[in-house]
Amino acid sequence: MTAKPAPRILVDADACPVKDEVYRVATRYGIHVVLVANLQLNAPPGVETIVVEAGPDAADDWIAENVRPSEIVVTADIPLAARCLDARAHVLGTSGRPFTESSIGDALAGRELSSHLREIGVATVGSRPISQKDRSRFLSKLDELVQRARREAAS
Repeated sequence: MTAKPAPRILVDADACPVKDEVYRVATRYGIHVVLVANLQLNAPPGVETIVVEAGPDAADDWIAENVRPSEIVVTADIPLAARCLDARAHVLGTSGRPFTESSIGDALAGRELSSHLREIGVATVGSRPISQKDRSRFLSKLDELVQRARREAAS
């Protein structure tokens, strides 16, 4: 029987506010981190950086095409989250809220509604800044997902 590759954490990194938290958890568990971005980012030693072509969805496309089942994706992008769930990956939003099969439909619908309201000129509220509570929730949920991904890779 062939061993499954160790899970990675793939980060939609251009505007990710929780990269330091990802590094902390990944270091604790010895998990490989891949930052995917349109620009070269400063990353700690051992963190892989993939720089994709410029374009609105280039980083998303790379992540969706390269994520494997049971790996972890960190993103605030709802359509990317849906694509990664379709690939059987675990997906964690930057506020620490996981995207799941049961929650992604509502998230996509809310995104569509907000987009439509903006198109017709209704002012909508943008994303709120990430709070310390969000960071704490993110750390806790990422820790849980890493443990789950490691169990899945071992079985």
